[in-house]
Amino acid sequence: MKKFTKAGILIAVLVIPALLFYWASSSITNHYKLPTYFPMIDSTTNEILVVKNQDRKGKESEMDTVFHQVPQFTLTDQDGKEFSSEKLKGKVFVADFFFTRCGSICPKMSSQLIRIQDIFTNNLDVQLVSFSVDPTHDTPEELAKYAKEYDAKSSQWTFLTGSKKTIYPLAVKGFFLPVADASEYDKAVKTPDETFIHSEKLILVDKNKHIRGFYDGTDKRDVDRLIAEIKVLLEIHKTEGKERKKR
Repeated sequence: MKKFTKAGILIAVLVIPALLFYWASSSITNHYKLPTYFPMIDSTTNEILVVKNQDRKGKESEMDTVFHQVPQFTLTDQDGKEFSSEKLKGKVFVADFFFTRCGSICPKMSSQLIRIQDIFTNNLDVQLVSFSVDPTHDTPEELAKYAKEYDAKSSQWTFLTGSKKTIYPLAVKGFFLPVADASEYDKAVKTPDETFIHSEKLILVDKNKHIRGFYDGTDKRDVDRLIAEIKVLLEIHKTEGKERKKR
């Protein structure tokens, strides 16, 4: 009898946690949603902009909130070719702002981006885009060297340069990240790390150009969360695609 009791306890210890994990995983897969950031505000009424939900069904809201979209841009990639944001159309992408001479947070961020590239290496619906905040120094040649150093695959990870007049407003107004060249107002700065002020954040953008998350690119655990949420976002888009086909 004792043998049967021990066997029962052992089965319970092994099986019940597995069942609970399966149930929790299923719940996350089916019900977990990512937030969409930055609803648009009507400048005349100071109220959140909404539009009529054309695909409304069941108990869904009759009106949809209008959310900020990352603006279009055209810059130059590490191969010296023109890169338009149109190339990201229909893609999920992770963006960051860095510079090749950075010796503080950028190497950590780029090392974490390698992890993301490796995990999604067979899924070109996931792209990585790194914008240089030091475009004067970061020519396509410099970006190509940096890309090689981090084993970046050109089909999935793009490094971009251009003018500050394009990149800085894109960072601040497009991705809501701080960017500044300290040498423009403080002549005492000497090293590149003192000169260029930028964020350690990685930004997740969906196929509709909506921002879906911010993550600390120097923190492995937060990047683990990003990786998990990329998978969630891909499932959300997959489900949305199936629903559109049914209509």
